[in-house]
Amino acid sequence: MRPLRAIAVVALLAASALAQPPADRPHAPSSAPAGPPSPPPDADGASKALLDSPRHGEWIEIPLADSEAKVKTWVVYPERADAAPVVLVIHEIFGLTDWIRAVADQLAAEGFIALAPDLLSGMGPGGGGTESFEGDAVRAEIRKLTDDQVTARLDAVRTHALAVPSAAKSSATIGFCWGGTASFMYATRQAGLGAAIVYYGTAPQAAKLAAIKCPVLGLYGGDDNRVTSTVSATQAAMREHTLDFTPHTYEGAGHGFLRQQTGRDGANERAARDAWKQTIAFLREHLK
Repeated sequence: MRPLRAIAVVALLAASALAQPPADRPHAPSSAPAGPPSPPPDADGASKALLDSPRHGEWIEIPLADSEAKVKTWVVYPERADAAPVVLVIHEIFGLTDWIRAVADQLAAEGFIALAPDLLSGMGPGGGGTESFEGDAVRAEIRKLTDDQVTARLDAVRTHALAVPSAAKSSATIGFCWGGTASFMYATRQAGLGAAIVYYGTAPQAAKLAAIKCPVLGLYGGDDNRVTSTVSATQAAMREHTLDFTPHTYEGAGHGFLRQQTGRDGANERAARDAWKQTIAFLREHLK
């Protein structure tokens, strides 16, 4: 072999070796996208985000035990090679909207199987759900839901989700406004939860908190005094029961800051970005 050609071959082999990862360097897990997590779109951008999503989302109907009713549920699957933890997304007092569906989609983007049930399924005109109510009637109907009804429906969705072949055996709830309160309540009822996240929702009565078996993350707007004024008492009660409760209050942010990210001199947007970062970190820490 001529000297120049030999040098070229050696250089080519060296470059090829450098391009290969060392045998002991692990590949990044598919469940951890690179970079900081992006929050879901606000309410105005939700419909477009759903149309543009590359992930698989579908409507399913989940039977209720001892009932002919079924819970209409939006489920979104992540793109990953291994089993994914389950997150139940509990809607606001507005019912199951495109925005809640977009939140589920964004959770799937971060590696979770996300299910957003319509807790009004079968309770509307003609046996419909959220979509069957007109105007403010949906809010009035949601206020009628009892803790037992909410628990039964969430239990059915959770049981279905954990039986999916691609699901890991860990689950959490995340809820917003009325749904945040429901997420906190459900943590007192479902001992199998791995985590509960509360966006600007209130806690159950202090005596009921002792039943909680999982860590709780609370995310609040500093200018949402109706809700945020209750946080210190909740923190004291959780501490009394030696329970894990981590609250974050965002200065200048209002109620519903994740849904309405504009306005308030940027406080809602800043709150949304940090709260979502806390959300994903919390889920990854406690769902294995």
